[in-house]
Amino acid sequence: MNVKRASAVAASALLLGTLATVPASTAAVASSTAACTMAVGSVTSGGDIGSARITAGSPVTAKQSTGVHMFTPGITKMSSTWTWRPEVPAGHMTSGEVLLNTTLYDAWYGVGDDGGPVTGMSRSGTGYGSYIVTERVSYEYAGIPNATYRLRNDGVLYRWQYDLSDPHGGATVTRYTGFSAVKTMALISETKAYDTFLANTRGGALYTIRVPRDAALKPVVKKVRTSTWQTFEHLVAEKCGTQSTLLTAIDKDTGSAYLYAVGHANGTSTVIKGLGKVPGVYNDPVYYLHTIDATPPLYGE
Repeated sequence: MNVKRASAVAASALLLGTLATVPASTAAVASSTAACTMAVGSVTSGGDIGSARITAGSPVTAKQSTGVHMFTPGITKMSSTWTWRPEVPAGHMTSGEVLLNTTLYDAWYGVGDDGGPVTGMSRSGTGYGSYIVTERVSYEYAGIPNATYRLRNDGVLYRWQYDLSDPHGGATVTRYTGFSAVKTMALISETKAYDTFLANTRGGALYTIRVPRDAALKPVVKKVRTSTWQTFEHLVAEKCGTQSTLLTAIDKDTGSAYLYAVGHANGTSTVIKGLGKVPGVYNDPVYYLHTIDATPPLYGE
């Protein structure tokens, strides 16, 4: 399963005023983003799968829908990216990881060989009630192990890196401290050497967090913006072009989402263009990227 991308955001005249001091290359980023789309998935308060297909046009457009009922209402707390893949000999499946109350599950839905609907869950761990972010990273490159990242609410980031030679799925667990200010984060890069997240803080700053695959190396944190990002409870990011990111930022308190075009991340020099408010209401408990298994790896930093 190949975990991917996310969405984009623009916040208001006040926010855009802060973002206005970006380089002249902003126009080029916005232009190259115009044809990009992303699928923002969600779990509704009723336990249904929700979806918003967002297109970076002028104006921004979105097509919202509600799909299969998956979970008991009110118990879904966080989710990884969900990935669609075809099944052999027929059918297709969409799967991801969710936290239901304090227990993690692998969950899936789709169409079986006989053409009928399929849903299911498998418990993968318990005692995760203090975690606020989970994400899986997979590679199509030979010899590169899959990894799962989870952020705890005390600022400890864990990575489970799986041993490809272990038939039982054993993993090396690495623990990183110092992220207590992070409110939420979204995966924007997945490479052989590192994975990168875009994170906002409760104080309003925006950072990239590059986590080397070498467990002996420490994460590299770079400030991207200093303020105005604190209102967003969810960031969803998807690849746009070869090195840029389409970002959807969601403020659940107001039910609003905003779309951004983010250039290849490079600290405070990163180009960010606010594309506008996304049509619709966005107040579901959980949001995530919905992507396709064959999508090339993210490369936003």
